[in-house]
Amino acid sequence: MNFNQSHLLKPSVFLELDQLIRECQQKERRAQKSLYKILAPKLFGVCFKYCKEKALAEDLFQEAIITIFNKIDQYKFKGSFEGWARRITVNTILSYYRKHQFFEELDENQNIIHDDVSDTNAQFTLNELLEMIHHLSPKYRIVFSMYVLDDYSHQEIAKSLGISVGTSKSNLSRARVLLQNEILKRQKILNRG
Repeated sequence: MNFNQSHLLKPSVFLELDQLIRECQQKERRAQKSLYKILAPKLFGVCFKYCKEKALAEDLFQEAIITIFNKIDQYKFKGSFEGWARRITVNTILSYYRKHQFFEELDENQNIIHDDVSDTNAQFTLNELLEMIHHLSPKYRIVFSMYVLDDYSHQEIAKSLGISVGTSKSNLSRARVLLQNEILKRQKILNRG
């Protein structure tokens, strides 16, 4: 099942998913295997979006899946199960980065650069843009992904990462500048060819 098409599913599919979740809450292996197959593509994609290395994304994905199955009895069938599982996955990733101290507080005297990435009319594929994001350092990549791709507020990012709102804004601004520079660099190469 593709989560992006879940709004196209018939009500019976949702009932089947609910039943699968209930069976997972009873620790039934067959149900866990089926739910794993449903969750794996989407949640691995979330992990890979935040992690530069595929091996790290795989490790964090496995850790998130274990947490999901350990906490599945806490899911109360209110709201989207996908959203619940995604939140656990993102929290697993953020916990890893917090433990490894990829974030530093912004010196209050530093200037925050505000730049608009829409200054270029370059057109790149989604994979090309994701590749550029992957080349950002972890502190920039994570804040950029949370703010731009996952629609977190700076307050939520700051709380999740244990940084100030100013640091979140600064890291986002710097990420945008770095991405804009990379886009402009690639655009120049395309224009020469």
